[in-house]
Amino acid sequence: MTWELARHYRHYPEGAEHPTSFAGRAIVDFGGDEPDGRQSDEAVAWRISIGPRADDDYDEDLWDALAEATGDRTHPIFRDVFEGFLDVVPPDSVEALVVGRWGPELEEDEAPIQILREAAERLTKLKAMFVGEQAGINQWYDAHAEELLAAYPQLETLRIRGGMGDSTGLRHPLTHTSLRHLAIESGELSRDTVAAISASDLPALEHLELWFGDELHGGPTVDDLAPILSGAQWPRLRYLGLRNAEIADEIAMAMATAPVVTALETLDLSLGTLSDTGAEALLAGQPLTHLRKLDLHHHFLSQAAQTRLLNELPGIVDVSDGQGDNVRHRYTMGNRL
Repeated sequence: MTWELARHYRHYPEGAEHPTSFAGRAIVDFGGDEPDGRQSDEAVAWRISIGPRADDDYDEDLWDALAEATGDRTHPIFRDVFEGFLDVVPPDSVEALVVGRWGPELEEDEAPIQILREAAERLTKLKAMFVGEQAGINQWYDAHAEELLAAYPQLETLRIRGGMGDSTGLRHPLTHTSLRHLAIESGELSRDTVAAISASDLPALEHLELWFGDELHGGPTVDDLAPILSGAQWPRLRYLGLRNAEIADEIAMAMATAPVVTALETLDLSLGTLSDTGAEALLAGQPLTHLRKLDLHHHFLSQAAQTRLLNELPGIVDVSDGQGDNVRHRYTMGNRL
């Protein structure tokens, strides 16, 4: 009955693109169809998500009253589905978890932090978590990143999608000894969030991915990135993604001399507004031939700039998804999401 309950309330997004894998594992929906050919002992990423039917089947006033009394904003049907998941799937077999849609309007809710904290003592093997996978990058909610990392000291990957301003819940520097991958997909990353991440004590960090988004309310500047660009903060960092940025040219110019580049295997400046100005800075700066990949896809480069990049960095640079260099307004890829 638990699987059927999850199937009944499962979210089926229309026309939306969602990942089929996370942290190197195929995503399987709790309450959905098992993927063809999956072995019973194969490691997967379990996705928990409820759809609009849950909104219709539960009285919102009752939910608000319950939340006021208990201090828990977890949607009751999401709680039922999640607790059913822990009863059906052996918790100590769960290595990756995708939290999709957990309530009627994500921008008005918080991530279901209370039930995720409660589950920590059972999800002892959890290594990777994706919060807000079915959110838009401009949706406003509190992901409680600090509390999640505190509850799961063994976590190695945390990806948060959505959140504007400081609503990712990253307001203070983090301390976590196991975290290797941190990604924030934001439509409006705040300077405070960048400052908190830049000062974080993450000795195992290998992959840092920040989506900047629009600068409508004064987003991070290149100067705010100085601790990251110094290369001194995280000696194991091999992937740096400064993506979806309106200041892509300024970031590229900073990368021309940034010490962090020498230790990287992948530099990802994709999804932004990169123009010939930024490309010229990259080519005129420090050598990039040691990189395994320079990802610039979704850009505003001229054909001549693309050709030069491909000639000077063969097999390294990705200049796909060009938007043309003769446009009135350059935009980030996030504007389409």
